[in-house]
Amino acid sequence: MKKFIITLVLSWSAALGVTTGAHASGGDSIAWDKAPNITNDLPALQNGAKLFVNYCLNCHSAAFMRYNRLQDIGLTEQQIKDNLLFATDKVGETMKAAIDPKQAKEWFGANPPDLTLVARSRSGHGGTGADYLYTYLRTYYRDPSKATGWNNLVFPSVGMPHALWELQGEREPVFETQSSHGHETKIFKGWKQVSAGTMTPLQYDQAVGNLVGYLQWMAEPAQNQRVRIGVWVLLFLGVFTVIAWRLNAAFWKNVH
Repeated sequence: MKKFIITLVLSWSAALGVTTGAHASGGDSIAWDKAPNITNDLPALQNGAKLFVNYCLNCHSAAFMRYNRLQDIGLTEQQIKDNLLFATDKVGETMKAAIDPKQAKEWFGANPPDLTLVARSRSGHGGTGADYLYTYLRTYYRDPSKATGWNNLVFPSVGMPHALWELQGEREPVFETQSSHGHETKIFKGWKQVSAGTMTPLQYDQAVGNLVGYLQWMAEPAQNQRVRIGVWVLLFLGVFTVIAWRLNAAFWKNVH
């Protein structure tokens, strides 16, 4: 039983890695895909919150986010209580992981990282943090040589197994070998579906987009409001500048 629990926990635990990804075969970096911008799409954010609670919150906390803040994306307090409160019974509590911190430290040597700001902290020269997460969650493949049975093109030798594999199914990367100046390089060309998941590839990409969108929103819930206020401030300053310019011209027109 203990072995089963440890295996189950492993499937949800390790950190979402940072740094630019590389091919598992040769270490060549791959481009990050552009994540969809859905931080204003309330149904998508609600679906992303559901995926986060069901697939991430088992091991990763969001200690700077309270459940009742989800009302900002259109959920009622009762909907939050009925569908999202698995680790606590109070809607005003923060999103704490279901895993026991002492056990997590014993099993992994450290607690799995908090994900509240993960979409802001994972940005790099390859793109935004959302781009990284969107690519990372869509580039898992089976690798029997790894302890977890999984590997990732963006984060080679990742310690975290594919938590969403039942949704996506099993895939394997397809590489093309190219020779240049006596050296052979494997170039990633695409994916081969080994077994189907419960979602089609398009549905899975949309689900990951929703999850990443929620992580992006959670990292700064007031971002959209801040942008709207900023636009109005700039418009006000623009109008005020025109008025001030014309007043100045009127005051000084008779001064020689």
